[in-house]
Amino acid sequence: MAFRKWKVVASAGFGAVLLGALAGSAAADDVLKLPELSPNGAYACFGRVYDAAHLKAHPKQKVARIFFLYGHDPVSHPNEEPMANADTSYNGFLTTMVRGAKAPQWAGGWCNHESEDGKSGPIRCGMDCDRTMASLKLDDKGRLILTDVSSDLYLDAGSEDELGEAEYDRQALGSEDNNFRLDPMPAATCQAEFAKIDPIDPALGAPLRERLKPDQPFCSGETTMPRISPRIPTR
Repeated sequence: MAFRKWKVVASAGFGAVLLGALAGSAAADDVLKLPELSPNGAYACFGRVYDAAHLKAHPKQKVARIFFLYGHDPVSHPNEEPMANADTSYNGFLTTMVRGAKAPQWAGGWCNHESEDGKSGPIRCGMDCDRTMASLKLDDKGRLILTDVSSDLYLDAGSEDELGEAEYDRQALGSEDNNFRLDPMPAATCQAEFAKIDPIDPALGAPLRERLKPDQPFCSGETTMPRISPRIPTR
């Protein structure tokens, strides 16, 4: 499973590091393409955790937890190469946890109005290969409605043929995993949820670029086992 740089299969972990790294408001040079989601320039968070009664009533819904963040990339590590425009514009990020899963999954998309002026009309969050992560709209109570969520959101294009019908159905989202209604939540709630993804091992310490000074000599090397040629007996 891959989202070509943005999508990963997640595992639980490092909340404090990410919460300290992400600010709750936008910098002055941020490009706010969707002010209806973020009228004051702050990160916008929406989420929902479904209870047992809801899941029992919707047996074809796999998603038990779902959160949407409108802001900067909440998953990339400080020592990774930043994406283009990652610090100058807000994008949409979706994370879900399906029933019985031990780890969440996530996807990122570029969210824009589908209109010539880019300021009106339906909002679509697109991904690469002209795929749709979701379509967005706010209801009259300020809740975020997510539609057009593809069942293969976390799978590569063409994976149905590669995996086979049974395995594809197992990995894909359920037929009722759509038309989500998410409540507005504090940004810290979404940040904590995304902090469960791709955790940093604290034992590794800070990135080398932070620990090494420009004028500090260092040595980098690799140890390999010597190659042993077979012994040829003498005659």
